Amino acid sequence: MKVTENDVKVVASLSRLNIRDDEISDVIAQLDKFLTYVENLQAIDTEKIEPTTYPLPMQNIFRADEVKPSLNRELALSNAPLQEDGYFKVPRVLEE
Repeated sequence: MKVTENDVKVVASLSRLNIRDDEISDVIAQLDKFLTYVENLQAIDTEKIEPTTYPLPMQNIFRADEVKPSLNRELALSNAPLQEDGYFKVPRVLEE
């Protein structure tokens, strides 16, 4: 597919890009290479290939969830600057 100077100006305008006149020939060459590459990709027969999200098989690398004893409440609250009735007390953020 051949990209024209007018194509570049229209796309630049729609994209809100400021492309100087001396840059247009470089942009034309880059867009032409990109569109040729896309055409090559479209020529590949993918009819029998199942769509995938990842190119490689995925496996869970996280550890299993296990119930373990949690931190003692008094120990957790021992460094709290404010506490009330066994809970952390924080300043009100939202106003009524």
